[in-house]
Amino acid sequence: MTNDLTENLFSLIKSLSASEKRQFSLYVGRIGVNSDSKFLNLYKVMSRQKKYDEAEILKSTSISKLQLSNVKTHLYKQLLISLRLNPAHQSIPVQIREQLDFAYILYHKGLYQQSLKLLDKVKSLALNYEEKNVAYEILELEKIIESQYITRSMNNRAESLIRQTEDLNRLNLISSKLSNLSLELYSIFLKMGYCRTEEEAQDIKDYFRKKLPKYNFKDLGFKERLWLCKAHLWYSFLIQDFLGCYRYSMKWKDLFVEYEHLIPIHPVSYLKGNHYLLESLFYLNHTDLFEATLKELEDSLRDPKIPHNDNISALSFLYVYSNKLNLRFMKGEFGNSDELVEKINQKITKFKGRIDEHHIMVFYYKIACLYFGDGDNRKCIEYLKKIINNKSLEMREDLMCFARILNLVAHYEAGLDYHLDSLVKSTYKFLIKMNDMHEVQKEMIKFLRHLPDVSPLDIKDEFRKLHATLKKFEDHPYERRAFLYLDIISWLESNIENRPVKEIITEKFKELSR
Repeated sequence: MTNDLTENLFSLIKSLSASEKRQFSLYVGRIGVNSDSKFLNLYKVMSRQKKYDEAEILKSTSISKLQLSNVKTHLYKQLLISLRLNPAHQSIPVQIREQLDFAYILYHKGLYQQSLKLLDKVKSLALNYEEKNVAYEILELEKIIESQYITRSMNNRAESLIRQTEDLNRLNLISSKLSNLSLELYSIFLKMGYCRTEEEAQDIKDYFRKKLPKYNFKDLGFKERLWLCKAHLWYSFLIQDFLGCYRYSMKWKDLFVEYEHLIPIHPVSYLKGNHYLLESLFYLNHTDLFEATLKELEDSLRDPKIPHNDNISALSFLYVYSNKLNLRFMKGEFGNSDELVEKINQKITKFKGRIDEHHIMVFYYKIACLYFGDGDNRKCIEYLKKIINNKSLEMREDLMCFARILNLVAHYEAGLDYHLDSLVKSTYKFLIKMNDMHEVQKEMIKFLRHLPDVSPLDIKDEFRKLHATLKKFEDHPYERRAFLYLDIISWLESNIENRPVKEIITEKFKELSR
């Protein structure tokens, strides 16, 4: 067994809940395994280990080094079979697949009528729960049986099967094209973030129009409409059309209102739809609606329709706490953050391996912004260093760039300006390398580079000049993305007025709420 598979086996054993461990013991008992079984002894030893230790396994069991690889493989397979039998994992898609397997067994035994009866029943279930790929497989098996055994169970049987197959094939093709487009757009967003120029935006628009398949909306089912929402959502995010993001995330959410019975089948998509609705409201700055939607999301996580498993727990943390941070930014509530940050760090540790590094770094960036808003610049720098020093990170280029800009500002605010010049140079080189030099960034770099030479008597005038320069970019379609990550305008105003930045942002929030 390879090292990867060894790690997979160990992590699978460690992920087992108490009920899953009991299920495995019962399963092993049912298949008549004796207590000296090699794979069972391997399981017992690995269950006790905090860290995988092959020497301890060889010492504590009768397994030889040559046998170990095969025993691990066998144990991994038996654990998966046991988990499949666990009632907690008997979801509708698993049940449909299981019934299809039973139909194949009946067919191979020559019990055609029994197989067809089961297939007809499970096909209705698959179509009701929008499992169209499996429904297509079911139809293919029905056609095989029909070609071998003339059932005469209904008139025009062959024509009916052919028509159903063609309809499903067409919808599955549309679904596949839409899912490909959605994934491609998401990949572009992860790589570069928002479009930086009119040319980039036009390229995305052309690409989207070219790749979007032709369809008749009335013919689309749940999955096709879900992928359509996802594709339009990522397209809207890329071109910074946040009203479009709101529109399609609402359509996404409404889809689950219409197909409520599919929430337990697709809980991840249900949660993501709510999360992207919150993201859209954040960028549109609709605070009251944002707060109400966040409460709805938290309440929905207690709904029995949402399965409670490790995957859902990790995603729930990601979506709820990311938006808790966003709500603080919207309201200008930067103080008393330590308890929230500690909770986030604990959950990052708990769900390590289930949350990708990109999202962890986004958390660190938001925490840095939170401390910056509270005036705790040293803690801000501490979290920014986690991003800047991460050499293996494949993160959105725009966030990596703004992390460095914020790092410069935080060093200045913290009075750590004795090596500001070298920081400015390294940041400038990084922005050039990333091809991410925009007017807002250029002005910030220019300002910070000359700041140490400015007389204390003239410092406010310099802040006012920069404020006037940047203010005109606040509503610029592509330059405004600078203000999505860091409220530079409020920071400048706080320096001009000698007031904390959180006080400025809170005042703006109150004015908008009137």
